[in-house]
Amino acid sequence: MSASADQLLEKLGVHLDPELLVLALTHRSFAHEAGGIPTNERLEFLGDSVLGVVVTEALYRGHPDQPEGALAKMRAATVSQRALAAVARTLDLGGYVLLGKGELSTGGAEKDSILSDTLEALFGAVYLSHGLEVARACVERLVGPTLERAAALGAGLDWKTSLQELAACLNLGAPVYEVVGEGPDHARTFTARVVIGGEVRGEGTGPAKKIAEQEAAANAYRALDALRAARGTAARDDATAGA
Repeated sequence: MSASADQLLEKLGVHLDPELLVLALTHRSFAHEAGGIPTNERLEFLGDSVLGVVVTEALYRGHPDQPEGALAKMRAATVSQRALAAVARTLDLGGYVLLGKGELSTGGAEKDSILSDTLEALFGAVYLSHGLEVARACVERLVGPTLERAAALGAGLDWKTSLQELAACLNLGAPVYEVVGEGPDHARTFTARVVIGGEVRGEGTGPAKKIAEQEAAANAYRALDALRAARGTAARDDATAGA
């Protein structure tokens, strides 16, 4: 096993058989160029389920007073592609993934989709090698900080849903998203605007449409929350003046 592989395993906190580790790191682009060798997709499938069980149980036990809907939002925020890619970057995982020349040339080592999928494949490999309890400890150690942040996000767990609920509360109608993309396919940037009640309430940008929409929703939510606060203040002032 190479020194770089040893470093990855040290960061992961477990030992894996070299052959299984290579499999977990083998992206389909590399496998195709190497003549059709096995890819990490089956391990990713397994790891996704392991991750889901561990995170769901942690939320269930850690937040006994939260309803199902709130737990579902926290789980979604924790296991999202963007959140898992951020965890993968703490491991410098992009430097270990085996990618084909095409993916390497288009920045595949930094793509959220590839990083998150590879992290799930590693979780699958840990489960196969050591069973659920070791896999649980590995997932909790790496994903635990993300889980804690998700529990404290409130409206930020799902800005689009929170914005829709706030807009309805203010009788402004449903948010409408307008998104445009610019740049080449491998480095595309999306800009989103959210229109509510005939006005642009927030804008956002990102490397994916969903990310741009969430940022626009977050900015719109903050604007409408300020509007709600102003309305509340005005109503209290009117009540005081009429008393």
